[in-house]
Amino acid sequence: MVRKSIAIDLALLECYDALINDLDLYLVRQAKQHDAQAFHRLRTIPGVGKILALAILYEIHDVHRFDRVQEFASYARLVKCAKESAGKKHGTGGAKMGSVHLKWAFSEAAVLFVRHSAQGKKLLARLEQRFGKGKALSIFAHKLGRAAYFMLAREKAFDLQRFAATAS
Repeated sequence: MVRKSIAIDLALLECYDALINDLDLYLVRQAKQHDAQAFHRLRTIPGVGKILALAILYEIHDVHRFDRVQEFASYARLVKCAKESAGKKHGTGGAKMGSVHLKWAFSEAAVLFVRHSAQGKKLLARLEQRFGKGKALSIFAHKLGRAAYFMLAREKAFDLQRFAATAS
């Protein structure tokens, strides 16, 4: 019974694998019809694959709807909102505003960037010395989000040397 159950599960996995590959191919084709240049620009970021590029592309829609990079970072939940009145800070607010999917995508992209890039490991180590491990990764994701905004707005591919120079 156990062997039969395992055989059925393996057969289902093969079917699911074929369906997921077919769906993946379909989604990439749709993204290329929608905005092929932006999709390929996002793929130039180390660690950003098809799924993350699709998530970022479709959550942003059109990068030109954001007048400034600060608006984009706020929409992507990469910065905390500050409650301030009469020059006094009263904590943070608005934690549920913006796109949770963009926050996830840039956080995941930061982890994968560090995993796939020696330069990324150096940058993260430098941030960890100043801010600690968790905060450093959040700052790295924010910097990656800013870089993605400028890449899409200026229609340029990711430049690791420029990113490393501004991330210091």
